[in-house]
Amino acid sequence: MPNDDVIGMAWRDKISFDEIKKKTGLNEKEVIKLMRKKLKKSSYILWRKRVRGRVTKHRKLFKSRLII
Repeated sequence: MPNDDVIGMAWRDKISFDEIKKKTGLNEKEVIKLMRKKLKKSSYILWRKRVRGRVTKHRKLFKSRLII
């Protein structure tokens, strides 16, 4: 899968890292590494702020929120 597609999925709030792994084979750390390499520094920092702790990006957090 092209890097542009992975980057697009990573920017979307509703696509979790688990879904990205199923479609591309890249785990969360690999996606972060790709984003750091391909994005401008300011874009990467903005993306990390958005993603960090976002419930929909982390399926485990999302499931725990549903239980509570």
